[in-house]
Amino acid sequence: MLVGKDMIVRPEFRCATQRFGSDYGGWDVRAEQLRADSVVYSFGVGEDASFDIALLKQLGLTVHAFDPTPKSIEWAKSQGFPSQFVLHEYGIANYDGHATFSPPDDPTHVSHTMLERPTTKGRSITVPVKRLATIMKELGHSSIDLLKMDIEGAEYDVIKDIKSSGVRPRQLLIEFHHRFPNVGITKTKDAIAEVRSMGYRLFAVSATNEEFCFAHGTGDTRR
Repeated sequence: MLVGKDMIVRPEFRCATQRFGSDYGGWDVRAEQLRADSVVYSFGVGEDASFDIALLKQLGLTVHAFDPTPKSIEWAKSQGFPSQFVLHEYGIANYDGHATFSPPDDPTHVSHTMLERPTTKGRSITVPVKRLATIMKELGHSSIDLLKMDIEGAEYDVIKDIKSSGVRPRQLLIEFHHRFPNVGITKTKDAIAEVRSMGYRLFAVSATNEEFCFAHGTGDTRR
């Protein structure tokens, strides 16, 4: 499978950005668009909530964090995070119900995936998942200012569901998993095109060409 240089995509416009979080778990954000009352959803906590904690501490907002994996939930609950870090013990998918999550090959790692992983299928778990529109309705949110997804390959189906739902977060931060052997670059390129078709433009890309940061409705085009 081709990765790295074969997945280079350039930002489409220039804007002021600020980095929140660790080198591993951080993201570039248009901080000027966020206020204390902004609605922030962060899907995929794992064992690095540095992005979420930096956001809430520096901007004074509340972060709704989502992760259905027991190891991640146990870790997050043991950290003594501020009350503005609100943990929801379910994941996101393109349907409401339950999903089978396969654990990583390395038992010391935490990230599970909804994708087929034959090597660990025998240790899979069943966890609750919900559509974004369902989550927003249950939490009483009519819009989202920032949505981050690091959901281990489930992003491709979720993007399609977001498009059909009509929900348009102001900022959309997505880690794509084209490095997975059952995904590949073509699927990520198609997903990026899908995001762009919803009126998003790319303002930042990580050095690994896996984390992509989009803003909705901007008219500032890079020349």
